[in-house]
Amino acid sequence: MLEKLRQKLKRAIKRVTRRELRPEDIEDIVWELQVGLLESDVAVPVADKIIERVKSELSGRKLGLKEDPKKLADEALREAVREVLSAERKVDLLRVIEAKRAKGEPAVLVFVGINGGGKTTTIAKLAKYLMDRGYKPVLAAADTFRAAGIEQLEIHAQRLGLGVIKQRRGADAAAVAYDAVMHAKARGLDVVLVDTAGRMQTDVNLMDEMRKIVRVVKPDLTIFVGDALTGNDAVEQASTFDKAVGIDGSILCKMDADARGGAALSITYVTGKPILFLGTGQGYDDLVEFDPEIILNALFAD
Repeated sequence: MLEKLRQKLKRAIKRVTRRELRPEDIEDIVWELQVGLLESDVAVPVADKIIERVKSELSGRKLGLKEDPKKLADEALREAVREVLSAERKVDLLRVIEAKRAKGEPAVLVFVGINGGGKTTTIAKLAKYLMDRGYKPVLAAADTFRAAGIEQLEIHAQRLGLGVIKQRRGADAAAVAYDAVMHAKARGLDVVLVDTAGRMQTDVNLMDEMRKIVRVVKPDLTIFVGDALTGNDAVEQASTFDKAVGIDGSILCKMDADARGGAALSITYVTGKPILFLGTGQGYDDLVEFDPEIILNALFAD
């Protein structure tokens, strides 16, 4: 994603080698950086944050004859991007589950996002991730708005050998989620994964339904699932859901196909909530725990 930015910075810095960078030099450098960030689908507030960090890093620097401008550009950008990706609030999913297990209760995770964002498939991937670590999950088909949504979750459940709690299309979504929690308590299961209808953030009725689900089941975590390829659209969605119900973190799908990465940078900064996992393919095992270094290494690989 940032190769273009690196080249812009390198060219700009070359023009002022062998002397101290003056304010006007830095302005020339960061102008090119700002354009490149916006071209990479980075939200404006995030671009501003990165630019200020780079300004701070470059201010007053003296460049020697043999100093590599590319290395300087990389260092400034890497630190700025790492700072944005490292949300202050951390969420340890397994620790949340263990804490509830110690009380003899299931952890409840509610997933929100719009249709087509990969939410249902991501729930299945996370179920597999938890099963591989010895936990017993159950799926809740609280997307009662679409019959296809219920069927899709059932297919995943069958493939994974999991139970799914459902009702008819049009049923009360909060009631489905509540039934799943009661089922998990009765059966001694560890985690309830609640799928919800893919809400457009402008759909008032469906947003109200989502608030009801959260109010009824009181989830331990509410997780936004977004499509990394949609860039700033995913950022706007995450921000709106956060304001509506309060998300605790995000999972970004299709990171294997994301050539720009603006969503990863922007969602973390705009919501102030961490990215928990990255979807990296279509298989159930194609879900990796988020680590800023993964994105940094990919962005700055030669």
